[in-house]
Amino acid sequence: MAVAVLKRHKPKIVAVTGSVGKTSAREAIFTVLSSKYKVRQNLKNYNNEIGIPLTIIGAESGNKNIFKWMWVILKWFFTLIFPKYPEILIFELGVDRPGDMKYFMSFIKPDVGVIINVSISHIEFFKTVENIAKEKRILVESLPPDGLAILNADDELTSQMSLHTKAQVLTYGQDKNALINASNLLYNYQDGQPDGISFKLNYEGKNIPIRLRNLLATHYVYAALAGISVGIFFKMNIVDIAKALEFLRAPIGRLNLIDGAMGSYIIDDTYNASPISTLAALNVLEQLEARRKIAVLGDMLELGEQTESGHREVGKKIFSAKVNLFVAVGKRMQYAIKQLREMGFSKSNIWYFESPLEAAKKIAEIIQEDDLILVKGSQGMRMEKIVEEIVADKSQAEKILCRQNKEWKRKPFVPLD
Repeated sequence: MAVAVLKRHKPKIVAVTGSVGKTSAREAIFTVLSSKYKVRQNLKNYNNEIGIPLTIIGAESGNKNIFKWMWVILKWFFTLIFPKYPEILIFELGVDRPGDMKYFMSFIKPDVGVIINVSISHIEFFKTVENIAKEKRILVESLPPDGLAILNADDELTSQMSLHTKAQVLTYGQDKNALINASNLLYNYQDGQPDGISFKLNYEGKNIPIRLRNLLATHYVYAALAGISVGIFFKMNIVDIAKALEFLRAPIGRLNLIDGAMGSYIIDDTYNASPISTLAALNVLEQLEARRKIAVLGDMLELGEQTESGHREVGKKIFSAKVNLFVAVGKRMQYAIKQLREMGFSKSNIWYFESPLEAAKKIAEIIQEDDLILVKGSQGMRMEKIVEEIVADKSQAEKILCRQNKEWKRKPFVPLD
């Protein structure tokens, strides 16, 4: 069904993959391109073998309802008949297991391939980081000669993919040799509260200031650079791209700054977690100014043999980031606790809980004005339940937090072995 739609309308296709930051990059690309073109990106979090075809059709999953699936078929039929269709499709490709990318490329024929990075996310199924890189590399290998491979110059495994594509290559990053380069990264504040970040864009001898008003993490600069790179491919003016990026927002549950109870501030990063994304979140916490910093971290799942080393690495970062209070949730996070104690971190500044519900109650009791609280963990740890408990306006939870639909709300937290 999806192939029929693509053959009928022939949209340009931008495909984005990477171990961490895919959604942020996709959002940045969408923000840039939608300011000039008719564009569609993944519906909801549809980035798998079912979600991508549904996005192409423009329909939501029928789940277990046969009548909803009948509507999907009707929607597909109407999509084939009517001439109106997006000019550009932007796909975030979730590659969790060997063979996923090859399957996507069997029916998606991207014009642009964006590789964000390669890390140990989902290493349980690939065994080595090199195998993950080979899987993601299939995207750039599949691009046509008149297509474009956009590669992160700051990630070694990603930049090496330039040797494996027939397409043109455009590199981005903070590396001075990147064709699209970012420098002079700064945090901005207004009335003592974080107010986004800014950087200088260097491209073809031009220096252009870029302001990301709604973002906290400097790694969102990479998402912005990906968006700029795709905009250039589609012949957009750099000034217009910069204006569009001022409206870029982080997806729900991904380093969003939320007002917390008792005049505190929450960095909500509860959508998912891996060692590299958790280290990045802790780096944000380290760089922001606050009276007291609290890191509330749940287990990082699907790490296989890297489980202990990944959590210990997080423990080292908590120590170097000078976090005032560490709240660990889940048995795997005890490796981080062990690492902290070995490094001399005060036991009185470490709290441990088996479930997010237990942690939420205790955290709600100790919050103070101007606290900056990072909350993060893998999806299965349900760390959004902690944010639900300590957010300033609980009536807004459905709009600002992840996993708030009825299906998720019905699922109880179950400790994972």
